[in-house]
Amino acid sequence: MAPPPAVAAASALAATRTRPWTLRRRLVLAVVGLLALVSISIGVVSVTVLRANLLAGLDQQVSSAAERSHSMLEGRRDNDLGAALPVFVPSASVILNGPGQPGTLALVFYDSTLTAGYTDDTGTIVALTAHQVDLLVQKADILASQTGTAQPVTVDLGGDVGNYRILASSSRTGTLSIVGLPLSTVDGTATQLAMIIGVVSLARSVHRRRDPAMWIVRLALRPLQRVTATAARVSELPLDRGEVSLVDRVPAADTDPRTEVGQVGSALNRMLDHVDLALETRQASENKVRQFVADASHELRTPLASIRGYSELTRRSGQELPPDALHALSRIESESVRMTGLVEDLLLLARLDEGRELEHGTVDLTSLLVDVVSDAHAAGRDRVLNLELPDEPIQAIGDTPRLHQVFTNLLANARIHTPPDTTVEVALSEQDGRAIVTVTDDGPGIPANLQTTLFERFARGDSSRFRGTGSTGLGLAIVQAVVTAHQGEVTVSSRPGRTEFRVSLPLA
Repeated sequence: MAPPPAVAAASALAATRTRPWTLRRRLVLAVVGLLALVSISIGVVSVTVLRANLLAGLDQQVSSAAERSHSMLEGRRDNDLGAALPVFVPSASVILNGPGQPGTLALVFYDSTLTAGYTDDTGTIVALTAHQVDLLVQKADILASQTGTAQPVTVDLGGDVGNYRILASSSRTGTLSIVGLPLSTVDGTATQLAMIIGVVSLARSVHRRRDPAMWIVRLALRPLQRVTATAARVSELPLDRGEVSLVDRVPAADTDPRTEVGQVGSALNRMLDHVDLALETRQASENKVRQFVADASHELRTPLASIRGYSELTRRSGQELPPDALHALSRIESESVRMTGLVEDLLLLARLDEGRELEHGTVDLTSLLVDVVSDAHAAGRDRVLNLELPDEPIQAIGDTPRLHQVFTNLLANARIHTPPDTTVEVALSEQDGRAIVTVTDDGPGIPANLQTTLFERFARGDSSRFRGTGSTGLGLAIVQAVVTAHQGEVTVSSRPGRTEFRVSLPLA
């Protein structure tokens, strides 16, 4: 039953949170974060400087508008001929009807009369609300004492009017006026620049794969990737067996001690040099041991055959010998047979270690197992042997005598290490294009601490070297060596009441 979507999503989120971050991801995020921080800083500074410059220009325009309003409000009462002119009343309309840019605001306080308004985009004069007039009057009261030194200030009139930059001043005739220009242009330009910077920064963050930071990090990590690739290739080599030559090294371009990656690459090369030297020393020592075992085994075959032959000849000479002498000759003969088998096993392992190729022919595993089980039944009649074969014969590629020895050793191992009346089952099958042979018994099982070393040489289930209770410990080692030489695999699984050896071989 599938988990609910919420549970699955929570599990996926938890797995993402616990997943370790790679060095590349950390570097990319650090660079992107740093660039974002720099972009934000540059954007803030740019917008601030731009707005300050635009505000300074607007203040100059407000000051120029205030000077023009003074000249308009100080109109002459008489012409040059002394004729009387219409009465001139200073008001906001005088300023707003004069030459000025759209959006100009004016407030005039003259002879207890207050007039105020502003021009819209079409040049139409629009009256201010009482609240807006109160805001301007409050500013006028605050700035009235700063006549001559007043600076433009910002006032928020709300509604459709918005923010204005205003300047309050008094004319020579005592008329108080406030002139202002809208801040919409300044705020709009600054906001537009901030949006452009934000969109560019956001687009770079969203498209991280196309971000230069990604390419910079990837380029910087390429030497480290080459070092990692070298270490990965070396880690896949079978260093635990056989002759190994470590030819892989970090390229010289990635071993510059002046860089961090170069120091790692140089240290890895030095370590590989030491490991290569140690492997060569180990291989030389193993070769000497193998050669000694092969030579000793070969040389021991002749004297052992002589001992066995002379003992048989003496026992069968027909002469009357004391019972003690006959028993001694019998023991000499049996021990010479056992020693000959041990020498043959050692010689076979030495040859396999040297990598001598086995014969590769077609082996009929069906008939081979029939012969092996028949021989095992004759050797141990107190065991129950069952053979399970497929309907069609199964053939493999290999050396018939050596494979015969493999299955003989497995059945001998089951016979030696299980009590009487134990049932041993031998089965042959085909799985995934390979021949599978299993030898299963219902004996006491193999202790867990011995299963890891079961196929090592001279590994035994007990410390006795007596043939009746122990073994030389080479039978299963030969099994693994021969199966491995056939490009096969042998495994064991055991628990009380069931032990199974499984041999996998390539089919013909």
